[in-house]
Amino acid sequence: MPEARQRLLLVDAARGVAIAMMVAFHFCFDLAYFRLADFDFYQDRFWLNARTLILSCFLLLVGISLVLANRRGVNWRHTLARLGRLVAAALLVSAGTWWMFADRFVFFGVLHFIALASVLGLLFLDRPWMSLVLGVALIGVGNHFQFPWFDQPGWRWIGLMTHKPLTEDYVPLLPWFGVVLFGMSLGPAVRCLAQRLQPQVDRVPFRWLAAAGRHSLIIYLLHQPLLIGLLAAYVKLRPLLG
Repeated sequence: MPEARQRLLLVDAARGVAIAMMVAFHFCFDLAYFRLADFDFYQDRFWLNARTLILSCFLLLVGISLVLANRRGVNWRHTLARLGRLVAAALLVSAGTWWMFADRFVFFGVLHFIALASVLGLLFLDRPWMSLVLGVALIGVGNHFQFPWFDQPGWRWIGLMTHKPLTEDYVPLLPWFGVVLFGMSLGPAVRCLAQRLQPQVDRVPFRWLAAAGRHSLIIYLLHQPLLIGLLAAYVKLRPLLG
């Protein structure tokens, strides 16, 4: 059976919803960056909570998808190819944000994290209860413990810092790997639910969302350059438009 027919539309559509929320979030961020809107993304609880919600959705789906993709054993060719794409994309994000934001560049953002979590998660395949217990524990540790030692540049990727580092995107191992593990614990149940709902989900709106979910990496890489380019052009042309 072709790969596209084996995919679970519910999972892809859920990822598509997360992508749509992310694009909307970044559009608002870009409006603030160009001073076209008065949004405080660094202190306003609404925007901080919105980021946490969107990121949590993505990383839950990373854990769920890791289980679904390897339910018949690890496909090393597929796994290594995906990992290579993630690492290349993460390096591209670091280079692009260094050019744009200088000292606030992304040194360990969501793509860097997903690449590492995708490797570590392989250790917990077929261990849903261990994933659940350890996932909840890591979320608790990451959210409630801080140590100055982790403020050192070489260890910031782990988390447990006493302050957020100067960077435009920061997704440390703790507590976020706990969210991935929690998603892995849900993988078998989500697969059963998605298979049961496949006929109901196989409709046009869900197919569009699922298509976006299947191409989430390319959308992630392209949407910000497009949005920033359009807004930069608008800012330059606005005086001419009256």
